[in-house]
Amino acid sequence: MSRGTNVHGTAIVVGTTGLLFIGPSGAGKTAAALHCIGRARRRGLFSALVADDQVLLDVAGGRIVARAPASIAGLAEIRGSGIVSVETIGCAILGQIVQPIRPPFDERIAPDGEDCEILPGHRLPLTRLPVADGFCCFERLVQLLPFLVRN
Repeated sequence: MSRGTNVHGTAIVVGTTGLLFIGPSGAGKTAAALHCIGRARRRGLFSALVADDQVLLDVAGGRIVARAPASIAGLAEIRGSGIVSVETIGCAILGQIVQPIRPPFDERIAPDGEDCEILPGHRLPLTRLPVADGFCCFERLVQLLPFLVRN
């Protein structure tokens, strides 16, 4: 595998699905991803961090593979607090892009079939995830992507 294309985001795995959280700095990518890992584990689902802040993406067998740069593997930044160690997995095949969004929302309903070109010529489905105080990110994500909790 090559060195990969470095993208700004946070990648996790829930069950067998790789998720890439994208958005600008301060959008809540890491917080939402770590929340989802914790809640998925409480439900008995496998979940782990792949990479936080910088995610290396490659294409293998027509699928997008995410992994962490060696210098930050196993680490996540909790904004305003510091860097913490998090249980990780070495790589994951990405199946979905998740974009945390905060109120007020520009649109009431996201467009059907929304996707994102994450690497040139490679697109993945995009899900907008509302995040705000009092929102359970994982429960919202499961409502939007019920396949995450199905076997």
